[in-house]
Amino acid sequence: SGHVQLPSPQNVTLLSKDFDMILTWTPGEGSPPDVTYTVRYKSQERTDKWIKVPHCKNIHRTSCNLTCVLPNFFVKVQARVKAVSGAFQSPWVESQFRIYYLDVELAPPVLNVNVKENLIHVNASFPLATCVESLSWMYDLNLWEAGSEDKKQYECNFRKNTVTIDTTALRGNYCLSARSSFQSLDFKYSKFSQPLCVLLNHKG
Repeated sequence: SGHVQLPSPQNVTLLSKDFDMILTWTPGEGSPPDVTYTVRYKSQERTDKWIKVPHCKNIHRTSCNLTCVLPNFFVKVQARVKAVSGAFQSPWVESQFRIYYLDVELAPPVLNVNVKENLIHVNASFPLATCVESLSWMYDLNLWEAGSEDKKQYECNFRKNTVTIDTTALRGNYCLSARSSFQSLDFKYSKFSQPLCVLLNHKG
C-alpha cells in the first residue's frame, strides 16, 4: 500500500512541575492535523509491563498528567507515547526514568492571612493533587517590616498547621511570604510566594 508510518512524537519528557508529574512531547514533523496520542507507563516494580493510562488514550493535547496513576511515589517510573491517525500509528517513544519523591518540583503555597486585634493567623494552601496530599509537605513563613531586610522566620510548619503571630509590639506595614518544602534525600524548596502586606496596629 506504500503508506509510511506516522512521524513519532518528539522531545518526549517526563517532567515534574508544581507538585505534578507530567509527560510532555511535541508532534512529529509532518504529523496530520487529526493526529491523537496514547500514553502508557511502567514502574521499576514491574519493568516488563506497560500500563494503560485511561485518561490519556487518543488525546489531542501534547501532555499527560501521570501524578495520580503512579503506583508508588518512591520507585522509578518511565512513560511512553505514540501517535495515532486512522489506521496508522507511530512507534512508541520512551521518556527517561523519574522518581516522584526525588524529582518533584514544588510551587509556592498560597497564603491566607487573618488579622485579629493583636494576632495574625496564617495558613497556607498548596496546589496539590489529592493523591499526594498525604505526603509530608511543609512550609516556611517569613515576616518583615516593609522596606526592611530583617526577616523573622517560622520554619518547618506542617502544611495544614496555622501559624499564629503576636503583633502587639508591631506597628506599621508588615509583609508575609512563604515557600513550600519537602524532605526527600535532602530538603527541596519552592520559590517564595509574592509578598502579602498588612497594616498593623495603626490608629485610624
